[in-house]
Amino acid sequence: MGRPQGQDHPVHDELVDHLTRSTPLNRGEAARVVQDVLAYFDESAEEFVRRRHRELRGRGLVNTAIFERIAEELGHRAVAPPELSLRQLRRIVYG
Repeated sequence: MGRPQGQDHPVHDELVDHLTRSTPLNRGEAARVVQDVLAYFDESAEEFVRRRHRELRGRGLVNTAIFERIAEELGHRAVAPPELSLRQLRRIVYG
């Protein structure tokens, strides 16, 4: 597994090879997709909550709906964090 310059995650050669065989992506594109996916799942629960709150506020949702949706989404993360109450979610965003 090599590490492209400027990347925080090692390249997963077998996965990159699989993507180049099973999709129209070239090796560089497949490596970027893998890096993007790894970065997405490397996000902490707190980072995820803050990011999703910003995204959902930007779509015009109100906090009640936002925090309920985030609470549901957290359970579907690759490595789900402990269940957080709506109050705990608010504290992550607002301190």
